[in-house]
This record gives sequence, C-alpha cells and structure tokens, in this order.
Amino acid sequence: MRFQGKAHVRWDDLDAFGHVNNATYLTYAQEARSDFLWFDRVRNGFEPMLNDMVVGRTECDYLLPIVLGSFDLRVDMWITNIGNSSFTMEYELISKAGLHARIKTVQVAVSMETKKSRPLSSAEREFLTQYLEAAV
Repeated sequence: MRFQGKAHVRWDDLDAFGHVNNATYLTYAQEARSDFLWFDRVRNGFEPMLNDMVVGRTECDYLLPIVLGSFDLRVDMWITNIGNSSFTMEYELISKAGLHARIKTVQVAVSMETKKSRPLSSAEREFLTQYLEAAV
C-alpha cells in the first residue's frame, strides 16, 4: 500500500533557470512525509508517529523538470526496508506532466534523551509494515 500525499509548488520555488531548484524537491518530500507520519494520523484520530527521527540518507533521481508554480504535486510514498532503528522510504513526485522525481530517504529513530538512535517500537513497525513494498 502507498500513502498519497501532496506538496504545493510555489511560484517562488522557480529559480533563475525557470525550473524548481533541485534542493526544493527534498522539501516537497519532507512536507509529504510530515503529512504521512503526523498530520494525516492526527486527522484520523491517531497519535502522531516518529516525530523523533532524523534523515540519515537521501537520494534523488531528477526525471522531469518542474517548470510551473502554483499547483500541487502528488507524492506517493511507501516503505522499502525496516531495520532495527531505521527504515527506508521511497517517493514519487507526480503531476499532470508526468513523473518528476524518485526520492529515497533513510529515516533513523532517535531517543530524545540520549540523542542517539533507538530501536523502532512494535507499534511503529506495525504501522510501517502496512506500507512495505519492494523497492522500485
């Protein structure tokens, strides 16, 4: 199963070349990830999850430039690996123009007391497992 989020492309995301700057794609992934793990859960009566995590790794394949602003991208997200204290998420940024990017992040759960990685809880694993798919 995939979570479908969205990210808004703002006019000021466009750079001097007339397309969205590469770093902004990661902001779109972050906004969609926040919805997936926090806001959507709250809207549906659940506790937010994994607010104590950091990004340990990011990869992005830029496939099609985004050359317009003021519209929403669809951001499909799923989990491709669940480790002891981390998990890997993949994302596809999509608009009517096509598939703009594939992104992969490794999220690491962190203990707020020690500021070091911590094991994922059984509730976190159960939630993430619902979205587990093979890597693209």
